[in-house]
Amino acid sequence: MDGNHLNISEEFYANPTIADTQRETDKHCPSCGAHMHYDPETGMLKCDYCGEKRAFEDPEPPKVEEIPIEEAKERESLQWGNSVKSVICKSCGGESIYDDLKVSDVCPYCGSNLVVDADAPEAMPPNGVCGFRVTLKSAAERFKKWIKHRFFAPNIVQKSAKPEAFTGVYIPYWTFDADSYSTYTARYGIDRTERDSDGRTHTVTDWYRTSGDFEFFIDDLPEPGTDRYDRSILSQIQPFDTNNSVPYRPEYIAGFLAERYSIGIDDAWENGKVSAKSLLESRIRNKIMNEHNADRVSDLNVDCSFSNVKFKYIMLPVWLSSFKYKEKIYNFMVNGQTGKVGGKTPLAKWKVTIAVILILALFAGLLYLYVTTQN
Repeated sequence: MDGNHLNISEEFYANPTIADTQRETDKHCPSCGAHMHYDPETGMLKCDYCGEKRAFEDPEPPKVEEIPIEEAKERESLQWGNSVKSVICKSCGGESIYDDLKVSDVCPYCGSNLVVDADAPEAMPPNGVCGFRVTLKSAAERFKKWIKHRFFAPNIVQKSAKPEAFTGVYIPYWTFDADSYSTYTARYGIDRTERDSDGRTHTVTDWYRTSGDFEFFIDDLPEPGTDRYDRSILSQIQPFDTNNSVPYRPEYIAGFLAERYSIGIDDAWENGKVSAKSLLESRIRNKIMNEHNADRVSDLNVDCSFSNVKFKYIMLPVWLSSFKYKEKIYNFMVNGQTGKVGGKTPLAKWKVTIAVILILALFAGLLYLYVTTQN
């Protein structure tokens, strides 16, 4: 067989390592005692065995706390709010956080079954979450539509979108708020049309120098808290509605996986400053063009500083499917909020060959028609 899905099994570990927590959350069905999980359709806990639904008790305030970045260290080693365990893959090193009723013996990131229990996570717990809105069935349907447009993908990949092949994973993200102040220098160009001695027109750009300052509030700038995924795939499924995240509750990860962050707050903010500067350069470029009615901007140099930096550590919902084809793993993602799909697919060489032959044949036909009409 040329490919196979890497699925999550439901078998329990014989001796799971359970972390002590500040609060226990009962995820057992009050009617039949079966396990309940978070249901994206209703936003409630649901029992798949008898269909019982249960609303969250003691709802939290709707606003997620923005934390000053200098307080980050004070919040490490806190608990996740319910019984959790940490599992590490001995093959790829991936670490996942499970609630105590959700276990696996297969790594969701590389498909290896070499996973072992680890000590309870000694790291900052999330303070916000964007819950799943897209169901497992809907994620598979959206993936099927997406993969059908990947003509060069092998047939086995195109036929691979099965609901049981997707796993719901909360991916860690940091979001940053900050006041920014920038100074800049640049050149802006204004185009005009000239006519030469032969009567032909061409465009001439007159260049002028400019400088100034720019203040801008950075709001919810997202930075991944993991380097496990290809950033180009993460960008394909963006954006997430992080402004409407809600305070984290352990009920949200009931029945799902939650990846622990591997990029800490300090490194994430360093990456964030690079992203923020790119955003500011774009805004300043637009400012210059609007102020001077310019057609183009060049030699832009921006010096920026940031203050009042705050952050949120939030979990973003993703349906993840890993497909193994010819000993290489390909990851597919579906945004758990919007259903947007992203991923990279292998190429079927025979399809590429046929496409090249058809293109060459079409080119040869057009060339033949051109030559015959000229004669």
